[in-house]
Amino acid sequence: MPATSLNRIHVPRALLSDLPVIASLVGLDVAARLLPHAPDFTPVAATALFAASVLRIRALSVLVPIVGLVLGDVMLGFYDIRVMAFVYGTLALPACAAWMSRRLRRPGMIVPILLSSSLTFFFVTNFAVWAFSTMYAPNWTALVECYVAALPFLQNMAAGDLFWGLVLFGTYWLVQNMRAAKEAVPHAVALRA
Repeated sequence: MPATSLNRIHVPRALLSDLPVIASLVGLDVAARLLPHAPDFTPVAATALFAASVLRIRALSVLVPIVGLVLGDVMLGFYDIRVMAFVYGTLALPACAAWMSRRLRRPGMIVPILLSSSLTFFFVTNFAVWAFSTMYAPNWTALVECYVAALPFLQNMAAGDLFWGLVLFGTYWLVQNMRAAKEAVPHAVALRA
C-alpha cells in the first residue's frame, strides 16, 4: 500500500468523539474493580447503560463492559471460561437493551434497567456457578443453596448499579444543564441590549 493511501483513511467523527468516552468508562470499570470495594459493587452495568445512552455509535457501548472486564481480569486473574462468558454476557445486556430500543434510553428507564440487570446477573451467573463449578452438588437443593449464599452479592450489585448509575447520569445531566445555562446567558444579554 503506498504511503499516500494511509493519509486517506477516513475515521468517522462519531468514532473520534466516542473513543474518549469509551476509554474513560473502561478506565472507570477497571479502576473500580482493582481498588478496594464491596464485592460486586462496581460500575460495569451502569457504564454499559450509560455508554448506550450517550455514544453516537451505540453499538460500541458493548465494548465498555467487555473491555473493562477483560482488562480487570488480566490483572485480577481469569477463572472458569464458562462462568466468565455468563458474567461478561449479562453485564453487556444493559448496553444491548438500550441501543436496541430508543424507549429504554429514557431517564425514567434507568433505574428499572439497572435493577433488572442486577437481577439478571444474579440469576444467570449463580446458575452458571452451580452448573459449572464443583462448589455445589448437581441437584435442585444445591441450586437453591447457591442462590441463598449469593443474596448479599445481589444487594451489593443492585446498590452499586444504582449508585454508579446516579453518578454517571447525574453528572452528565448536571454538565448538560450547566452548558445550556452558560449558552443561554449571552443570548439573554443580547436580548436585553
